[in-house]
Amino acid sequence: MVREGCKGFLERWRRLGRGRFVLLAALLAALAAYGCLRQGSGEKPVGREHKPVVKTVVLQRSDLSRHILLSGQTVAEADIALAPKYTGRVAEVLVQLGDKVEAGQVLLVQDTADLDISIRQQAAAAGAAGADAREAAAAYAANYLKARNDFELEQSRYERNVYLYSIGAISQDRLEEIKQEYLASKAAFEILENQVEGGDAASVQSKAFTAEKAEQGAAALRQQREDMVLRAPRAGIIGYRKAEAGEIISAGTKVLSLVDSSRMKVDCTLSENDAAVLVPGMEVTVTVDAIGQDYPGRIVYVSPAMDETARSYQVRIELLGENLAIKAGLFAHTALDVLQRQDTLFVPKEAVLSRNGRQLVYVLAADGRAEMREVRLGLENDQEAEILEGLSAGEEVIISNLDRLQQGTAVEVL
Repeated sequence: MVREGCKGFLERWRRLGRGRFVLLAALLAALAAYGCLRQGSGEKPVGREHKPVVKTVVLQRSDLSRHILLSGQTVAEADIALAPKYTGRVAEVLVQLGDKVEAGQVLLVQDTADLDISIRQQAAAAGAAGADAREAAAAYAANYLKARNDFELEQSRYERNVYLYSIGAISQDRLEEIKQEYLASKAAFEILENQVEGGDAASVQSKAFTAEKAEQGAAALRQQREDMVLRAPRAGIIGYRKAEAGEIISAGTKVLSLVDSSRMKVDCTLSENDAAVLVPGMEVTVTVDAIGQDYPGRIVYVSPAMDETARSYQVRIELLGENLAIKAGLFAHTALDVLQRQDTLFVPKEAVLSRNGRQLVYVLAADGRAEMREVRLGLENDQEAEILEGLSAGEEVIISNLDRLQQGTAVEVL
């Protein structure tokens, strides 16, 4: 019976002819329009709810520490550029590249022949000036003594003639003549006496100062001669040599360098947050990669201000021990953990969202859904952020897939 029904349907379908294709096209168009309407209205097909898969951590009170990485280059105790103070010809170079030298050892000597002549000339001039000063002192002493004696003699003579005039033994004119001679001798004596200040007369002091100036000139030339002998300021190794005998070198031009690597340091740079927790005296272990060894060290300097160019702080580590087999310029690194807060709550930084100035986290509720919480943060390190308010120990915080979460979203914990 069913077979006869199907045959009847097919017979009627054939009779439709071209009309059957029009009917089929209309049916397909209606189905397509219905699908577009459902998509535009946001209606989703009924099915099983898709839960975001998340990771969680359980909050526990613990110590919050900052893990600080320091890296830099080894630096010698001293690397001193040596340069001549005066321009001149090199007479002799007494060291070679790599030589070990002691403090005060002569390294280079400049030609001092012309300077030696100038020193002798200046010394002779100083001697002549000294002789002039002594002659001036002797002459002043003699003149002073004569002027004083003349003054005393004329004073006594004037006083006697005043008495004689009072008894009428001499005339007024004669007394005036004697008085003028007395006043002249007094003026001559006072001129010499008033020159004295600090024990010596001005004329003598002038000669003495001239002699001293000449002696200082001779001393300056002798010091210049000494400076033309380049000496090692400390013990070390010659790390640079660019001077040969007979060569004329200019003042201030680097010709030698002295490297003292008896004690080594490591200069590092670090950020503002890390610099705030480092203090001199902290013990570290430094690894020098090129040597493959670890060395004990101590932080001896943390710069008090930021370098405005590099926007970082400088830290210097001193490697403990002497005569270390380390060269300057090698890469070195270390790490240390600095306690920031004891017995506190903290979460991974990736668990914290910042929205409109608010700090938010998602907590896994008892019904398996995400619950949004606003929190107040405290200290931070590279990986964790301290929670001051908003969470309690034992709560389970979601730390992944946060961009797919909203308040009340059902989640599946990995």
